[in-house]
Amino acid sequence: MSELPSVSIVIPTYNSERTLTRCLESIVRQDYPREKIEIIVADGGSKDRTLEIARKYGVDKILHNPLRTGEAGKAVGVGVAENEIIALIDSDNVLDEKDWLRKMVEPFKNESIIGAEPLYYTYRKEDPLIIRYCALLGMNDVLCFYLGNYDRYSYVTGRWTELEVRTIDNGSYLLVELDERNIPTIGANGFLVRAGTLQGVDYKPYLFDMDIVYQLIKKGCNKFAKVKMRIVHLFANDVGIFVRKTYRRIRDYLYYEKRKMRIYPWRRLSRLRILKFAWYTLLMIPIVKDSIKGYKRMPDKAWLFHPLACWLTLFTYSFQFMRSLRATK
Repeated sequence: MSELPSVSIVIPTYNSERTLTRCLESIVRQDYPREKIEIIVADGGSKDRTLEIARKYGVDKILHNPLRTGEAGKAVGVGVAENEIIALIDSDNVLDEKDWLRKMVEPFKNESIIGAEPLYYTYRKEDPLIIRYCALLGMNDVLCFYLGNYDRYSYVTGRWTELEVRTIDNGSYLLVELDERNIPTIGANGFLVRAGTLQGVDYKPYLFDMDIVYQLIKKGCNKFAKVKMRIVHLFANDVGIFVRKTYRRIRDYLYYEKRKMRIYPWRRLSRLRILKFAWYTLLMIPIVKDSIKGYKRMPDKAWLFHPLACWLTLFTYSFQFMRSLRATK
């Protein structure tokens, strides 16, 4: 790949006016030929100014997403994408460097690499406390931290994953070779993939990121790049949004798994580690120690949210799981 590839940026939206302006501004200011960028918004029926904002920033395709969810929106957008590389950018993502896209496509010069995503979440002191906390922890789901299955750099561990992943440092990115039993939670928030590799992959009507990566690896497409770049994730401004998104995550997973619509075998993950997370949270001391570890590496009062995040996640997941069990009886 001697010249810059064409890129289709797929953004699922639903009442996204709070973050969409910043997302689209960061895309249109990229130091990348505009004729090589296709911006696709798949909207789930927004009632706010989402579509007005999309038109203002010259979005190339605005599509209707009848199933409304983000995963369905991704499937709709990918289904009409026309370019060589597909970039899955959420409406609450911000590309914080003008050369972000140029650097993210660089690993695709290696023909064996089929996907790439940033190694870090962007930490900004001006962001709300919970957004800073998630950027420092390296994830939005604290359970993934205690499972050791995450995909962005964490200031607690000083690592980007605790899985056994074969990694080669190629300077501007890490070349990672994955197998079916060791797949970090890649596939969202700035994930780029060769469009051609998605042929023959089941991503309709819902594109679940881990399910797509799992299918690609089973097909032998197992080389990815963790680019030494950052991406902003405006995940939650307050505790209420954090709880709602945590609840929606476990509710949706249990719903689709029950209907056999999920492919990646999440349930084979270590139950011992799940119990460890519950035990650590109940004891409090271990999770406070993790807060202190993170604070020593990057001092910020946002680490005070870690114990509360653990408690909220444990309660929300446990409540929804028990509710699901009762519903099956």
